[in-house]
Amino acid sequence: MAFNTPLETELKVTAYSILDLAIISKGNSLQQTFNEYVALAKVGDAEGFSRYWFAEHHNSDAIGSSATVVLIGKVAESTERIRVGSGGVMLPNHSPFIAEQFGTLGTLYPNRIDLGLGRAPGTDQVTASEIRSDFISIACLFQLK
Repeated sequence: MAFNTPLETELKVTAYSILDLAIISKGNSLQQTFNEYVALAKVGDAEGFSRYWFAEHHNSDAIGSSATVVLIGKVAESTERIRVGSGGVMLPNHSPFIAEQFGTLGTLYPNRIDLGLGRAPGTDQVTASEIRSDFISIACLFQLK
């Protein structure tokens, strides 16, 4: 008598995701970079990828993902089923109204928007202090319940 092992009877499927910094390649404009990430998201959507997330970074000439909410909306508008979100909206850089922005995206694109939160500054100290220093103290108090 032969016994089937779990490996023989159950095929596990790995979910693939894309985490994008929206790197601005040498010689490319910011608009070209945006067009490229939309094209990549469309490929990921067509190929069955689960998620397309942006990582928030500020004050960098080489990274175009400082306004993740805007980029998430652009990708969600350009795709059909892939989940779109942030690989970390850094709370020190945003007011609590960021939740409303993601809520609006969630209404426009039901069951497709992800909100990842963090409390690191997401940039250098000078930029962090210029963005809104009062958010930094609030973010340090943030705790998930």
